[in-house]
Amino acid sequence: MQAIQAKDYKIAFGNHGYENLNVLLKEKNYSILFILVDSNTHEYCLAQFLQNVETSQTIEIIEVDPGEEFKNLETCEGVWNVLSELNADRKSALINLGGGVVTDLGGFVACCFKRGIDFINIPTTLLAMVDASVGGKTGVDLGPLKNQIGVISNPEMVLVDTTFLGTLPIEELRSGYAEMLKHGLINSESYWNTVKDTKYSDIESLGELIRQSIAIKNEVVLEDPFEQNIRKSLNYGHTLGHAIESYFMESDEKNRLLHGEAIAVGMVLANFLSTELRSLGKDTCDETSKAILSFYPYINFEEKDIEAIITLLKYDKKNSHGLIYFVLLDAIGKPVLNQEVSNELIFKAFDYYKKLSNK
Repeated sequence: MQAIQAKDYKIAFGNHGYENLNVLLKEKNYSILFILVDSNTHEYCLAQFLQNVETSQTIEIIEVDPGEEFKNLETCEGVWNVLSELNADRKSALINLGGGVVTDLGGFVACCFKRGIDFINIPTTLLAMVDASVGGKTGVDLGPLKNQIGVISNPEMVLVDTTFLGTLPIEELRSGYAEMLKHGLINSESYWNTVKDTKYSDIESLGELIRQSIAIKNEVVLEDPFEQNIRKSLNYGHTLGHAIESYFMESDEKNRLLHGEAIAVGMVLANFLSTELRSLGKDTCDETSKAILSFYPYINFEEKDIEAIITLLKYDKKNSHGLIYFVLLDAIGKPVLNQEVSNELIFKAFDYYKKLSNK
C-alpha cells in the first residue's frame, strides 16, 4: 500500500512501512531507542513489532498503565523520570507503540523532554490509526477534561500495520469506527456510504478504508496544521461527544464510555442541530443518525446528566472569547464552523437521540 506524504513525515503501511522505518533508524543513528507501550501492547504487540525492526541501537522498553484515566501529567512525569534514569539524551528517540492514549501521551512526552526529542508513532488500534497518531496533535487530559494540555508537533513517521487490529476486542474496533463514520460525514457521501456498509469487524476489508480515512484527515491537516480554520471540521460530533466522555469518566454513578461510543452520540446530536440551524435535510439527518445508532449501544441521559454535560462544554478547545462553538453540516461533505447553539436546542437534540434510539 502506497505511503501518504504528510507535512515533514510519511505515513507508511505494512511491510513497506517497516522498510521505511528501518531506513529511518539507520539514517538517524539514534543514541538510544525507547519504546513506549502499555501493558496490553507490551503483551500482544511488542514481540511482533521487534521482529520487524532491524537496528543495532540500544532499545529500552517503558511501560505505562492502559486507559484514558492514565493519560495525565502524572504518567508523563513517570516516563520522564525513566528516560532520565536510563540516560536518554537529545539524540534519543521515543517509539510510541499503542493506541491513542500511548501516541498522544508519548508524543507529548517526547516534545517536552530536553525541549524535544524525535518520536515515531506505531498505532495499534483502529482509533489511533485513523485519528490519534496522524496530524501532530499530542497531549494529555487535565482531570476529566480531554486533551487540555498539549502541543502540535509532527512525528518522524507513522507506521500503520493493520495486523495489530487482530489483537483488539470488538468494542475497540467499534470505537475507532466512529471516527471513520465522521470522516464520511464531513468529506463525501460516497465515502460515508462505503464506510457504513463495511463491517468494522472485517479487518481485511478495513485496510484500504483505513488508508482513505487517513488520507482524508491528512488533506485537512495539510491545509490547516494548527486548527485555525478547516481542521476544526475534524471535530464534528466531538464538542458534545468529548463532554459526554468526560462526564462519564468522572462520574461515580456511570460506567466509562469508550471514545467512539461518546462520539457516536455526539454525531447524532450534531446531526439534529444541523437540521435546526443549518440546511442538513431531515431525511439525511434521520438516515445517517439511524446508521450510526445501529452500531452503538443506547446510552440513557437524565436531565441532570445533560445539565452537567452542558457545563463541561465551556472547556472545549474550539471555544473563543467565552463563546461555545460547534461544527455542523449543511450537507454530507459540507461542514460549517463556529456555530453557536443554545442550551434549549441541546436539550432538544438529546430528546431526538432518545426518540430515535427507542424506535
